[in-house]
Parts: sequence; structure tokens; C-alpha cells
Amino acid sequence: MDKHMVAVVGAGPAGLFASRFLASNGVRVALFNRDIKPGGLAEYGIYPAKIKMKTGLRKQFAQIMELPNIEYLGNVKVSGGGPVFLSDLVNLGFQSILVTTGAQGTKWLGLPGEHLPGVYHAKDLVFHYNLLPPYSDRRYLIGPKVALVGAGNVMMDIARYLIRDKKVEKVTVVVRRGPGEIKFTRQELENVVKNINMETLDAEINRVAPIIKAVGQDVEEARQSFKDGLPRALEPVSSTILEFSFLSSPIRIIGDWTKGAKALEVEENTLVAVDGRTKPKGLGTKRLIPADTVIFAIGDTIDKAFSLPIEWDSYATNPNPSYPIDGVSFEAYDPDAKEVIKSVFLAGWARQASTGLVGVARKDGENAARAILQYLETVPEIENMEETYGNFMNWVDDHLHQVITKDDLLKIESVEQEKQESLDLEDFKFETNGEMLSIAGK
Repeated sequence: MDKHMVAVVGAGPAGLFASRFLASNGVRVALFNRDIKPGGLAEYGIYPAKIKMKTGLRKQFAQIMELPNIEYLGNVKVSGGGPVFLSDLVNLGFQSILVTTGAQGTKWLGLPGEHLPGVYHAKDLVFHYNLLPPYSDRRYLIGPKVALVGAGNVMMDIARYLIRDKKVEKVTVVVRRGPGEIKFTRQELENVVKNINMETLDAEINRVAPIIKAVGQDVEEARQSFKDGLPRALEPVSSTILEFSFLSSPIRIIGDWTKGAKALEVEENTLVAVDGRTKPKGLGTKRLIPADTVIFAIGDTIDKAFSLPIEWDSYATNPNPSYPIDGVSFEAYDPDAKEVIKSVFLAGWARQASTGLVGVARKDGENAARAILQYLETVPEIENMEETYGNFMNWVDDHLHQVITKDDLLKIESVEQEKQESLDLEDFKFETNGEMLSIAGK
């Protein structure tokens, strides 16, 4: 019999695996999700072509959702401005709240022209091509020449979309550092490497070679990292030219407020060694990269409207935790008052933004659940669980609208499966909330 009630806010990998761990240890869990469907970035952040990976994760998530002591409440936003406040959950009898909302915010550099038409954050495009409402039916101005800022796997996913789906004329990847400090993997490079003109790439690496040599980096090793993507590379499906501009920091987007972006202005960098690490340093020389569209793939931050204290790009955690797991704090904290926010815990990218993939999120969620179980040992058990939980569900019926339940999800998934088979597709999902709500009878 369940002895405690915990609300988990966010149904990505961290929230789902945390819910399973709690439910398996005598806890009644209410799992809140802003979106209709669960999965978070595992559903809406992985490139659509990675069907096998998505299918495997969906099966794991479906098994978690089958647990009888996990209640799913989709299409419900819990935040400082949503229909549910954290204080509501406390007042309704939840003894602890685990926030696993991910890094829903977008990180910007504060540059002139960032708000011009045709300037986007990578997350907007990732959600768009993964069909996450409402991003799925928004219009994006993708011109023939695109400047793509970043050096990680998300940047490579966007490059793949621009090259293999949108088939734009040219993509210029703008990297603050040199070719020896790229962050994307060989596997991601393989999707686009045959669109790189290797002679142009060699010339760019040669241009920055004296600078990267001066800080002890191996020029030929950096060059080889690109060639390593060739043996198993996908054959090109477009004539898109993919180029790199290394040691370049964006400083301004030039354009027209009616017609949109025209160019990205960058400052050329050198590299300096500081405490054993290299850092880019501006040289004062500037140049323009023609661009009808500018996309920033520079990392994420949390949702600042959630009403929890923020440190850097994540919610603040207790520096001296009472319930540490492997030396990590999962306890929400108010740095101004220098006190713990009682009963509220953090996991996944809400605790540490843009860190790791699904496996890391799973471990983080489960460790947060362990911390919560330690905390629950300090509070009384709920003696009349059915009555207390029933009162909560009555409150849901009275105060919330168009809530998606586990039964509703099964209806939506069943129709999507029928559509997938009838259209002979590898995958199918509805692009709007309205379609899914209609199937659920909401």
C-alpha cells in the first residue's frame, strides 16, 4: 500500500524514470506534463530519422505509464503563471514535489538584431521538425543562405535538417573556437560530411593553423576528425554547400525589420591559454557572412517563469544538501534567503541544463527519487491515502480543463498507429494539440 504522495512535474526521461522509482517504493505519483504526450526531448528532441531509438524509448515509457500508482496529467502546465502553482500541490497533500521540466528556455547572446525575422534558436527548429505543438505549425523563414552558430550535436542536427530536408543553398557553421575543439560526434558528422567541400575546409583550417598550433593543439588531428566521417557517410541528397568559419564570434545580425536577416557580422578571434585551458579572444577585425537565416545552437536554459530561484542556466540547488546522492544535491534552494525550499527537489536538465542524454537523465531522475525517499522518512505517512488522493482528483476535475489521462494517450497512440500503417510510414504523429484533444474527446 502506498504511504506517501509525490508530484512529479515534467514527463521527460528524468521525470518518467523518477516516477517509476518512486512508484516502486510505496509512493503514489501524480505526473504532470505541459505537453499532451510524454517523453520530453526523447520524443521531441531526437532527430526524426532515428526511428529505432525512439521506438525503444517509447516502449520503456509505456511500461512506466502502466504502473497503477502513477497518475498521468498531460496538457497541464505547472508554473508561476500556469493553472497549477507549486503551492496548490502542497495544499492538496503532496509531501514532496520533484521538478524535472528540462531546459525549456532559450539562451541568447544579447546581440543587436537577434529579434529580426529569420533569426532563431535551434530549439525552435528541433521542436518544429519533431512536430511538437505549437512549434509544429509555425512558419519559419529559412532562406537559401544560413549561418548556423555552434559546434555541438544539436548544431549538427540542424545542419542535417537544412541540408537533407530543406536543401538550402549554403550553410556556414560559425564556431568561436578552432577545429580542434569541436563538440559534435563522428556519427552526427556522417550525416552531412559529403556536403563539405574538403578543399575549402582545408583552406579554413590552414588559415587558423598558426593560432591553434600556438596553444599546443594538433592541426592534423583536427583535420583528420573531419575525414573520419567519410567512410560511413550518408550519400548527399542535395547540392547544399556546408562550410565552417572557425575562430569567429557573432557580434551583430544585419537586416531589415520587414524582410529579415541579411548577414551575420563576426569578429575574428585568437586563442589564449588561461589556467591550462584555451579561451577565444577577439582581435577587433570584423567581417560579414551573408545569411538570410541565422540559427543559434548555443545551449539551453530553464524556464524563468516557473517561479524557482535560478543560478546560471538551472534552478538553484542546496550547496549543503541534507539528502545528497553520490555527493550531488537535488534540493531546491533560495540563495537570497540562504535556505532550502522545503520538500521541492530537482532533477535532469532542470537541475543542470544541457547535460547528457537519455541515460544521464534517467540516472539523475532515479537519484533524485532516492533523495526524496530519504526526505519522506522524516514526514508522517498518509493514513487515508484513497481519501486524500481522491480529494486531489476532485480538485483536478473542478479546476483543470482538457487534462490528458493514460487512457486518452492510448486512444491517441492507437489512431496514430492506424495512420502510420495506412500511409505506409515509418512513424506518424499528429502535428497539433487540437487533433489529439479531439481524438481524446476533450
